[in-house]
Parts: sequence; C-alpha cells; structure tokens
Amino acid sequence: MHRREFLAMVTAAGFGAMRLEGGAASNGGPGRLRAGAAVSDITPALGVSLDGVIMQIGPAEKIHDPLCARCLVLDDGRSRVAIAVVDVTMVKAEVFDRVKLLAHERTGIPTEHMLMAATHTHAAPRMMGNPTVDIDREYYELFCRRIADAVEAAVENLAPAVIGWGSAHVPQFTENRRWFVKPGAMPANPFGQTTDQVLMYGNRQGIGVKPSGPVDPELSVVSVRHADGRPMAVLANYSVHYVGGYGERTVSSDYFGCFAQRVAALLGGENLEAAVVGIMSNGTSGDTAAVGGGYAKMATMAEVLAAEAVKVCRQAAHRDIVPLVMRQSEIQLAVRRPTDARLEWARAAMSKPLTKGYHRWRSIYAREALLLSQSPPTVRLQLQALGIGELGIAAVPCEVFAATGLAIKNESSMKPAFTMALANGQQGYLPTPEAHALGGYETWPARSSCLEIEAEPKIRAKVLELLQEVADATGEGRL
Repeated sequence: MHRREFLAMVTAAGFGAMRLEGGAASNGGPGRLRAGAAVSDITPALGVSLDGVIMQIGPAEKIHDPLCARCLVLDDGRSRVAIAVVDVTMVKAEVFDRVKLLAHERTGIPTEHMLMAATHTHAAPRMMGNPTVDIDREYYELFCRRIADAVEAAVENLAPAVIGWGSAHVPQFTENRRWFVKPGAMPANPFGQTTDQVLMYGNRQGIGVKPSGPVDPELSVVSVRHADGRPMAVLANYSVHYVGGYGERTVSSDYFGCFAQRVAALLGGENLEAAVVGIMSNGTSGDTAAVGGGYAKMATMAEVLAAEAVKVCRQAAHRDIVPLVMRQSEIQLAVRRPTDARLEWARAAMSKPLTKGYHRWRSIYAREALLLSQSPPTVRLQLQALGIGELGIAAVPCEVFAATGLAIKNESSMKPAFTMALANGQQGYLPTPEAHALGGYETWPARSSCLEIEAEPKIRAKVLELLQEVADATGEGRL
C-alpha cells in the first residue's frame, strides 16, 4: 500500500497506557509527568494545489519527501496539553479550529489546551479553507482527520516521563532578508513606486548595503524522556523562514522534516521500540532567511541543528514534576483596507495586460487590493501562552519578525521563553511599526500582510500579559 493511503504512526511511548479523559486528575498540585508523542503522515496526493496568495505554484507533481503532523501531549496529573506542528505552509484559524474540535471529541482535551502550528515549508499546501475542487476538498478532510489522529495517538501513548529544556547558539544558517539598498537602486514595487527603503534579498541582488533588522540565532529545545531515561521526543524552535530551492511543483517538508528525521536517528537509531519523535517549529522568522538553498542545504542545516539539539537534551536537567499552565486570549485588530486611490490603481492595473517594465506581481497586488476592499474592517486573532515549569512558549498566528521574538524573550516573565509563529491560524506578516515605515515586501497590503500598523506592539503586549498570567499561576501552584 502506498504511504499516502494509510496512516503512518510513529510512537514515543508504550501502547496500552491508561487514558485520562480531559486531564483533570486532581485538585492539588502537579503530579508526576506523563507524556506521549506520535506522528501522522499528511502527504497530499499528486494534483493537490500548492498555490498561495502571492506564490502561484500550481498543483503538486512530485513528492520529494513526506509531510507529517507531529504531536506531543503532556499531562501533569491535573492539566493536559497538546502541541501539534504540521508540515504545511500555513493554516487558517477556522481549519485549526475544526482539527481541535475533532481532537477534543476523541481525547477530551479542551481545545484551549491545544497549540497547533504550521512549519511554513513553501513546498506544501496552504490550508486556508473552502477548497473549490474535489481533490483539494479530499485533502482538506484527510488533513483534519490525520492531525486529530496524531493527537489521539499521542494520548494513547501517555507514559511516565521526565522533561528538560535548554538552548544552543546556531548563527551560521540565518540572515535578515530585508536590506537597505544603494541610493537610487531601489526597483519599483508592484504599485509602481520606488519609495520603499528596504528590498527583500537586496544583498543577493548586489545592491544591498546592510540588513534592516536583527536575527534570532537561538535554537530552543525541549527534551522529553521516558521515566527510565529513554528518549521520547524533542521539540525545537528555530527562526529561519525556510530553506527553499525545491524542484518545480515538488512537495517537501524542508529543513523541518529533515531535522525530525535526523534527531530521531541520533537518539533512537534503528530500534523502532525506541522511536523518537522530533519536532521542529518555526520561530520568529518573518524577516529572516536561510543562508543558501536546496535539498543538500536542508540536510546540512538539519544535521547541525539536530546535533546541537541532542547536546542540549543530554545536558539538560530533567525532572518528573512540572506544572503545566496554559492561557488563551483573543485580540481584535483593524485591517489595512485600500484607499480610494489604491482601488483606482488596482482597477486600472487589472484592465491592462502585464507588459515589460511592470513588477511581475503587479496584477496579484491589484487583485489583493480589490479583495481587501471587501474584507471585514477588523479581525480577531487567537494568542496563547504555555508554561512548562519555568519555560514559557508563546503562540502567535502570524509571520513574526525577529525583533519581536527577541523582545518577547527579553521581556517575558517566563525564563527562558520562545515564540511559535503561524500558530492556531494565519494572519500574515507582523512587521513592527518601524518596519512598516521602511516598506518592502512584507508590508505591501494584501491578504498576506493586512493587519494595522500598530498590530505588532498590541500583539506583543498581549502575549507578555499572558506569559505573566502563566508565571503567576505556575508560581502559586494553581490553574
């Protein structure tokens, strides 16, 4: 049977473990930790659409390597949380909501205790809901079921466990992709303007002067072991957008999948009974890029990151009693809808054929302006904070810039802390107000970048508030 025709589960704990519905075992303090992990194959059939808002890729024609949903469930005896990271470009909030409801119906875990995020590989479907053709509708159904399968399997695999965490400094694979350019060298953007001060990949085009922002080179690692010391799962977080350099219309999990495979090999070897679930989540990489590209680069990057993660796992202090606290909130933000002048431009652009001298995305951004004009004036975003002992994990449904991630780490009441981006939904890029002032691709109004200019400080403040709530609850030993 072809691997796309069955559910491939890789388990990280023994089968037959006792199942605890909902996770509320006692009213006292946390008990001894139990954990379970699982992997589910979500590789699409050939012909499934890979198109996005800006990138028009077409249907999948080749499979380079499988896509997976990887899940870790933690239970401290009073609270149970599920973390799922899936190898797709992005997932609309309504799609994740459906997955969470399916998983809740099967496991009893409250939906507000589930954190689900996309890796942002660009060689995968974009799960934005409402597919219009049969093959995409079929994949949508499979996608939702199989993530729920992974959560259910992880719950079934719950077993006594210990947990630890740490980080490594890995700067050699990341660079800020937004560069100031030489005076007079700025090419026109899709709107025919040369007013942007930064250009994506300006350094690679030979006109870059210096990067416009920082990078976050920290590899954050959470290590989960069986109570007897055998490795169970590794949850990592790194702030590189993706590697890329894929074959045309070819499906790939990018470095995220390569990392998972390499960690499993380093810690579990070929022993299926000692199978390890490796999970790489996307950090604050909205304005960062990999240094180099192609499948060989993915493998090299994964090799180094996995080796560093294994070092952290072996050095981390593990313990079997840690409080698990999760907080969730929504924030309402305005949408940057087009002005009358922009709409006039868009209608004119859509009526004229694309000719030499125009930006290749001119018609795309014209279409996006017309679509944004019909959008609601506000949107609601779901934000989360998860505390695992002293460790804080923030979850934001955007492509978060490195400066924001660094600020959250620095200002968080939970230490250490890191942010999972593209979590529980997708609301496009999240430039800081300073980045908005510089312009550039990540700020151009479209469904891929439509939040109000002040969205970043508002989201950052709310995330820090949630982390403070988690810290307070963790310190007081209560939920």
